[in-house]
Amino acid sequence: MTDSATSAQALPGRRERNKQRVKNHLYESAIKLITVKGYEHTSVDEIAEEADVARGTFFNHFQRKEDLITTWGERRRVRLTLGLGGAESEPPVCLQSTLERCVDVLCEINEEERDVTRAMLMAWVKAGRPMQEEPFAGEIFARVIESARKRGEIPDETDSLRVGLLFRDVYLGTLYRWSQEKGGEMDLRTELNAVCSIILHGIRSAPKVRQPAR
Repeated sequence: MTDSATSAQALPGRRERNKQRVKNHLYESAIKLITVKGYEHTSVDEIAEEADVARGTFFNHFQRKEDLITTWGERRRVRLTLGLGGAESEPPVCLQSTLERCVDVLCEINEEERDVTRAMLMAWVKAGRPMQEEPFAGEIFARVIESARKRGEIPDETDSLRVGLLFRDVYLGTLYRWSQEKGGEMDLRTELNAVCSIILHGIRSAPKVRQPAR
């Protein structure tokens, strides 16, 4: 099989492209309405009308309205992965610089769509997604911490996963406060870098944990 034939097989066909185009249009129409009205006050009928499709078309692409929340989360994870470009596994100048890059990417994603973040984050929390979904951001932070531990930049006994989840929890808490803040005085990047520095200082200065005698 030639390379051109292989590439042609890898590309989606016209039917699949049209299907994805309709799904994207439905999603964008839904996000537009949800941003203005809120998730709970936006119905499937309104989304279909905004997208100028039949109500049944919505359910051809999304089994439930809640699937919009899942799609929102998935798209943000893709953007985060692309934005980092493998930075969490590359040898950085230092741990703090890598964390700052992670913060920069997270801030860019949220600042570009603050109103959308506010509406969808509320829906995400109310739907129980923090408890149901895999802690994607936590795993990224954990890889950053693990790389630093292997380089000897932080104590060898550091539990990378626990610290990664701690960073993730702090990120979500800060993001929630920022998204709900009305005055616009809170700077997300400044706040996230500050709390990350506090955690990083705690890791570096933490006393060694004595292992139990056997």
